[in-house]
Amino acid sequence: MMGCSAQPVSEAVGSIRPTIVSLNPCSDEVLAEITDPGQLLAISHFSRDPAASSMGVERSRDFQVTSGSLEEVLALGPDVVVADEYLPAVTRTALSDLGIRLVTLPIARNVSDSVEQVGQLARLVGHPERGAALNARISAALASAEPAPGARQISAVVWQAGGIVPGEDTLIIDLLGRTGFSSLSAARGFSQADYLPLEVLLADPPELILAAGHPRSNEDRLLSHPALNALTDTRRERLDPLLLWCGGPTIIRAAQRLGEVRDSIGGEDG
Repeated sequence: MMGCSAQPVSEAVGSIRPTIVSLNPCSDEVLAEITDPGQLLAISHFSRDPAASSMGVERSRDFQVTSGSLEEVLALGPDVVVADEYLPAVTRTALSDLGIRLVTLPIARNVSDSVEQVGQLARLVGHPERGAALNARISAALASAEPAPGARQISAVVWQAGGIVPGEDTLIIDLLGRTGFSSLSAARGFSQADYLPLEVLLADPPELILAAGHPRSNEDRLLSHPALNALTDTRRERLDPLLLWCGGPTIIRAAQRLGEVRDSIGGEDG
């Protein structure tokens, strides 16, 4: 959901802190934590959608939202727009012509990427110390979720609606490794959004299936297929799909959930 850009994110100059419009649900949550009151002029409409909000709908109500149209953005008059690669080219050109800076961030593929992005955004808004504090909280959550010394790794697959699995070079796979799991999809060389057929899963199941579909969605039927009941040595646990993609504060919640699941299974040797 977050676009790619090679440009650096420079620090705010002196005491001048730019006003921001965020068009990306992942940057919405980070910016909501590190900006001054009134500095974040609007967040993306995705953050008001329970199926897409990384920050939570209730928290999103503290901010104005925008659909991302050029007219809405211009009416807000921000100094900076934080967006993704799907922003239309005509909007990019218009923002440049009007002197509104556009910052795009790549998808965080691992924790290190996320830490860097939090620092970049914090420098952009003029509060590097807030970015450092958020990254310290993330580090503490990851440390708390680490497996005990000598614990074995638990074979797991993150199985999304429709049988989709995450690829090796993704944030959730990094988090699995940090919290005591080995990824079945990564071990088998699956790429991002590859399809893992039910038959393949049944033939060589992992110890844990993390079902990451929406419980009341028709797309979740595969995740609750009756054939899975035959896997008596495989645990099934739900993983909120909103924990899969965004870095920043989302990592804290994802690490806590993965640590809880690991502890409920047990990963001690012997």
